[in-house]
Amino acid sequence: MAKGKTMRWIRYERNGEKAYGILEGDSIVEVKGDPFAGYEKSRTMRSLKEVKVLVPVEPRNFYAAGLNYAGHVIEMAKKHGTEPDLPKAADIGYRANNALIADGEAIVIPADAGEEVQYEGELVAVIGRKAKHLSEKDALSCVLGYTIGNDVSERGWQRKDRTLWRAKNTDTFKPMGPWIETEVDLDKLETIVRVNGAETERFKTNSMVFGVAQFLSRMSRYLTLYPGDVVWMGTEGAPQNLKSGDLCEIEIEGIGVLSNPVRREVL
Repeated sequence: MAKGKTMRWIRYERNGEKAYGILEGDSIVEVKGDPFAGYEKSRTMRSLKEVKVLVPVEPRNFYAAGLNYAGHVIEMAKKHGTEPDLPKAADIGYRANNALIADGEAIVIPADAGEEVQYEGELVAVIGRKAKHLSEKDALSCVLGYTIGNDVSERGWQRKDRTLWRAKNTDTFKPMGPWIETEVDLDKLETIVRVNGAETERFKTNSMVFGVAQFLSRMSRYLTLYPGDVVWMGTEGAPQNLKSGDLCEIEIEGIGVLSNPVRREVL
């Protein structure tokens, strides 16, 4: 990632129009354009309270790394009564845009879902330029910045379905936001999960089996990365169940807090 002035890119809606802006404190500097194709700053400032915050990007491609933290692999193996099997390579999967919601929007648990609906707090890399055949040394140069994801998962469906289409991609199961932070030190980041204000997880964000650069380098050997693509990097620990009425917060220090209420669908 190119070094430069730190920016917080926020995507928002005002009077029915969607736009990007640069967040400075609680104010948004309006821009013409966007962080991917180019932009010009305007002199217009908006209060954050005046707008509806949207997901920071609608990705062309939505990638997700599974089982990318050793502790999470060990805990999941314990639950299933199996031996831990750490990944041998940086293998990537896919998620669906229909599941994306913004900061503050509700995670809706389907009426027929089981009780094992769990959070997964994740770092999300946002691609800023088209890239192919990246070395690990140069891989981060294609990253615009980072945001936060909550990979909500229904574990019963995850165990039973042949694919993860319901378990991972149900509407509202992918909160992402609240903005894109362009300059971070991955080694200094810490991820904290809170449910109803009580801390349930805390881990070093960059303590991954395979880091962001390793994933992007391997992916770009076979896949062209495009501006606006997102790569979710996995989670640590043993996530707990969410229920209707909960408030789930994922904080990554240096980026922000992604906060979403939870409710169960009523048919």
